[in-house]
Amino acid sequence: MIAARLASIPPATRALLIALLVSGVATAASWGLRDSIVATAVGGVFLGATWLLVLRRRDAEVRKWGLALGGLLEVPPAPFRITLRDGLFALGWAVLLALLIFPAFAVGFARYWNVRAIAWLPPVKLADAVLGQLVVVALPEEAFFRGYLQTALDRAWGRRVEIFGAHVGPALLVSSAIFALGHLATVPHPARLAVFFPSLVFGWLRARTGGIGAGVAFHTMCNLLSDGLARGSGLH
Repeated sequence: MIAARLASIPPATRALLIALLVSGVATAASWGLRDSIVATAVGGVFLGATWLLVLRRRDAEVRKWGLALGGLLEVPPAPFRITLRDGLFALGWAVLLALLIFPAFAVGFARYWNVRAIAWLPPVKLADAVLGQLVVVALPEEAFFRGYLQTALDRAWGRRVEIFGAHVGPALLVSSAIFALGHLATVPHPARLAVFFPSLVFGWLRARTGGIGAGVAFHTMCNLLSDGLARGSGLH
């Protein structure tokens, strides 16, 4: 009954309603939980939603949604050499954008928080932090917001402009706005809305590379950068 009613709703409206519902569930999942497990709970909601909406079918559509991850999630999985090639391709894009964007971000961070000296302090357990940001935070968020939501809205609204080789449309702006509002809902501080801007880059990478891999890698790097700068500046 619910599936039939959802199918009768126009595609863009359906995707937006699903995004708001899933974001609301993720917000509710964060209430009352210890800080150590909030990210895991929220990430689980986004991954679970993506699985229900796309991944459980495990067909050729997975790649069209940008969720193949180098063929790992295709049936049958792609040969290892293809997965490795696609992984290096995604990582290369992430590193390139980090080199272009991170210096300016660090300067802007210092000015916004009135920090005299820019310093990046790594976490005590760097490997654990990288893995946590990659698997628990970046992958679930990119899978849902760029893999499902942006793709669904692109299919409904189309891509109207080309920006540095990526064909994008209003889906990029709308998915980024919902992404930012979701961050504000889980932690009600105006600074949380700033994730709208890196979200535009994540979405651009989705359009430019055809998948979420580069966005996952760059998203992870962004989180590690901002956390390290805050730590080095004594903000937390």
